[in-house]
Amino acid sequence: MGGSVARRYARALFGIGVDAGKFEALGAELGSLATLWNESDELRQALENPVFRPAEKRAVLEKILPQVAPTPEVQRFVLLLLERRRIVLLPAIARAYRDLTDAQLGQVRAEVTSAQELAPGTLDRVRRSLEQRTGKKVIVNAKVDAELIGGLVARVGDLVLDGSVRTQLADLRDKLLN
Repeated sequence: MGGSVARRYARALFGIGVDAGKFEALGAELGSLATLWNESDELRQALENPVFRPAEKRAVLEKILPQVAPTPEVQRFVLLLLERRRIVLLPAIARAYRDLTDAQLGQVRAEVTSAQELAPGTLDRVRRSLEQRTGKKVIVNAKVDAELIGGLVARVGDLVLDGSVRTQLADLRDKLLN
């Protein structure tokens, strides 16, 4: 249920952003707030704890918001989330908003995992290859997993391209055993 509620809130703010011509800026602020939420135990505890009165929670947010989210649209949106007791959905709303922004801009996100850190040129070639395959602009998030042994694994939505040595060795083992 939380996912559909988060998407509904994200669509509402996204619509406001598109109408105002600043959906990317609103998304960046929402993302910053979600990062702050995820990284600050104190903030989460202050806003989730029923011991604090709603006015106290609002005061905490009103102090933080101008620094992290200066646009009035995002400030009103976050205060509405607090009022409706949906503030815990902030990270999910930010992810849903990012997905809407990506769709609007015709881009996708790819997670590229390799056994060791990839050189910028190699990462750029992987990005261009994924762009040819998907027909969209690709934003790459690079990760390192030494257990891959070598090669890389690229995930773009439901598409998984696995060229890791670990997988190749597993396939070879299966062929030898069968």
